[in-house]
Amino acid sequence: MPRERLSMRRIKEVLRLTAGGLSRRQVAGATGVSLGAVNSYVCRAENAGLSWPQCDELDEATIYERLFPKRDRPRERSRPERREEPDWASVHAELRRKHMTRQLLWEEYREAQPDGYGRTQFFEHYRRWRSKLPVWMRQTHRGGEKVFVDFSGDGIPWTDPRTGERRTAALFVSALGVSQLIFARATERERLRDWLEGLEHAFGYYGGSTEVIVPDQPRSVVTRSSRYEPELQQTFADFARHYSSCVIPARPGKPRDKAKVENAVLIVQRWIIAKLRNRIFSSIAEINRAVSELLDDVNARRIRRVGLSRRELFDRVDRPALTPLPLRRFEYADWKLKVLVGPDYHVRYEEHYYSVPYRLAGRRVDIRISANTVEVFHRHERFASHRRSDGAGKTTSREHMPSAHRRHDERSPEDLVDSAALIGTATKELVEAILADRPHPEQGYRACVGLLSLSKRYPPERVEAACLRALVTKALRYQSVESILKNRLENEPLPEELTLAAPQQVARGHENLRGAAYYN
Repeated sequence: MPRERLSMRRIKEVLRLTAGGLSRRQVAGATGVSLGAVNSYVCRAENAGLSWPQCDELDEATIYERLFPKRDRPRERSRPERREEPDWASVHAELRRKHMTRQLLWEEYREAQPDGYGRTQFFEHYRRWRSKLPVWMRQTHRGGEKVFVDFSGDGIPWTDPRTGERRTAALFVSALGVSQLIFARATERERLRDWLEGLEHAFGYYGGSTEVIVPDQPRSVVTRSSRYEPELQQTFADFARHYSSCVIPARPGKPRDKAKVENAVLIVQRWIIAKLRNRIFSSIAEINRAVSELLDDVNARRIRRVGLSRRELFDRVDRPALTPLPLRRFEYADWKLKVLVGPDYHVRYEEHYYSVPYRLAGRRVDIRISANTVEVFHRHERFASHRRSDGAGKTTSREHMPSAHRRHDERSPEDLVDSAALIGTATKELVEAILADRPHPEQGYRACVGLLSLSKRYPPERVEAACLRALVTKALRYQSVESILKNRLENEPLPEELTLAAPQQVARGHENLRGAAYYN
């Protein structure tokens, strides 16, 4: 039964019992209507001039209209114009900028919309909008702060036209932290050189470098994997330093640390690799041309719930905050760490020996090898730099040698003969004989140097006499002359047969040679 009809029956019952002489409280108890409602109904009937016998003859609609007459409704107040809703996607993007605050954005909003939301409502509406975003969008990143890098698990096949060999190119993928702008490039493998090549082209694509590079922890990037303090490859660290950046590897087994690039890899696999599945490529360069064409379409797609494409977000937030690229490209170089310096103050790399300062002999050094240069570092300070040599041999810098070695290295046969002539004729002839007796003059250098050093321990006259005796006896050795001096044999008479066989020029040129007449 309609509620309105049921109410009119109760009202008529209230009026009937009241006309019968019951008190209003009794009427309320009998009809189940509240005492206040009974009073209201009776007063309305009195004001409308209705009594019970009259009410019983009228229909319910007439009684309702007389008890509850329609009044002219007051004119509705003019509602204020609907507030223009802020572009929450733009607000969200602006908050990614450095030093940006919600307070500043609200003040700018109120300047444009004086009747807009108050501060509290503005913050609350933005919080509600942000809560509807996917979880991965809740990570806090600043414009130009981070680039996340990885390799796709699936590559792109290609065939070498020269050999017919079928290969698979690896696919390097990167994504920025805020705009999620994606870059992809095919590389030969996933070596350290390929990581750096991909990053270098990614920075070129973005037009600048980021403050932080976030890779995984493969062996090509870190030398020792760790959750807290991974040891980075020195070349990778040099690359980051060259681009005014730093490297913070993601924790092992924590893909959420680099969720941006994980999502980017999935997009690349679906919208690039899948689209190229039926194409036949003959080189990696050809693959990169095809990838580049599809990459622009991927970055032009709008992100759901944000309302902007990656390219639009990049132009608005990331591009202004990127660090300008250096003037020169990074020069790739390998490192050999903790190499032991030999006692001859040389280090070895690929069958070639390179000198270092002799003070580093026996110590551990680091070697940096680029395409044309070999550099040696000790405690992060460079001590030597040489032009790289591909063949076996030795490269020695005179500055690295001790003074005695430099003097020895500077000696020539002529210098030795001239020094011996200052002592005497016999000494000069003995030096010439020693140099001539060796297959190569350099083999006699040490013997001659030792012979000349005897003049520091013995008077020159004794050294000259000892050299003359060595010439006559054909003892062309440093040890022979030293033995003569030690045993004071330089003035002892020679056997007659040696005296007769002595060279005439020696006999004529030296007063200590007695001749055959001495023995008569």
